[in-house]
Amino acid sequence: MSFGPDPELESVAKELLGTRDFESRIAAVLRDTFDQLYDGQRTGRYRWDQLHKTEKTHCGTLVEINMQREFQFADGDKLDYKIANVEVDCKYSQELAAWMIPNEARGELCLGLWADDAKAVWSAGLFRALDELLTNRGNRDQKANLNKDGKASVHWLYQESELPPNVLLQIPKADVDHIMEPRSGAERIRRLFRTVQGQRIGRGVVATVAQQADYMKRIRGNGGARSQLREEGIIILGQYEAHREIARQLGLPIPGKGESVSARITPTSSANPDTFSLGDTCWCLALDNDPVVPAPELPSQRVS
Repeated sequence: MSFGPDPELESVAKELLGTRDFESRIAAVLRDTFDQLYDGQRTGRYRWDQLHKTEKTHCGTLVEINMQREFQFADGDKLDYKIANVEVDCKYSQELAAWMIPNEARGELCLGLWADDAKAVWSAGLFRALDELLTNRGNRDQKANLNKDGKASVHWLYQESELPPNVLLQIPKADVDHIMEPRSGAERIRRLFRTVQGQRIGRGVVATVAQQADYMKRIRGNGGARSQLREEGIIILGQYEAHREIARQLGLPIPGKGESVSARITPTSSANPDTFSLGDTCWCLALDNDPVVPAPELPSQRVS
């Protein structure tokens, strides 16, 4: 990756790209920021167009704050952060590269972020906000945008990287309506994991569907959806390593931190690359015409 004749930009880029799990941690910050704005646990909202204008305007500030909390960036003297001993301003926009540049950031380095929750992608890039790369250069009292050359000057660290999914945006509206119909939060959670199988479901979605204080409790065993759906042959895999290993063996998406993946399974007579074993029984993903067989209780330790 070439950074051109800008040693400060190169230093900041190397510092960021050398940060442990930088890509996945940015993705988690953006996912958490969307969920924070939706406040689904109390409002039931899950889409950007459900937010008020003031909430949308506040998104950039939340991204800036949450990025600093996650990465412990030092405070800048005049801009948001100091990274590799360089002043850096953090900018977020809902439209790619449509960042608003304040007067104090002119000539300075900026970290630009963008995300599309519906498409489950995000991008991040560094740029120097030089006057010749900005619009309305003659007006020093208003914020500016990057012009065509300015957008071309962005040094992208990540482009359309994966955002942890919001499955309520990725399934048909009829399915969302079916899931959200019952008054009981517990029944809504059961419908969620029956309806949305083979996909990663984040805790923000669970909070939105349950709309209860201890929403993650609605997934667990001992009376939660995990134990209730076992009778229907449905397992709910979580972030435990044993569950992640089962997901790998079944060819399912691997649940990350705070995520769950459900699937209906059925016994099979022979082991193959898409099965897992518990005791003397091999299990595989069930087909629509397979009979319903109660699923086994999942282990909490690593499965060999």
